[in-house]
Amino acid sequence: MADRVRTYPGTRKPTPHQGHGKRNCVKILERLSAYLDDELSGDICREIRAHLGDCPNCEVFLDSLRHTVQLCQHRPSPSLSAKDRAALRRQILKGAASA
Repeated sequence: MADRVRTYPGTRKPTPHQGHGKRNCVKILERLSAYLDDELSGDICREIRAHLGDCPNCEVFLDSLRHTVQLCQHRPSPSLSAKDRAALRRQILKGAASA
């Protein structure tokens, strides 16, 4: 199942790579959303770019994440009823209070 990764037009297929431990890839993958949003320091961005240049699997994941973000940006936001908005607000405030 691990070798069944979906790729999108213009993306590379993942290939086995060496020189990167699984932990390093996980560390990079955890930061990709912030990387795409330009929320990281220059040093961390350089580290991520260097890793991506050597790791086709993480590069494929980044391409997939970019595609997902692009699809979400072009979808209209769902309308919520007043009751649903109030419930959502309560859940957000409750989550923020416990963080």
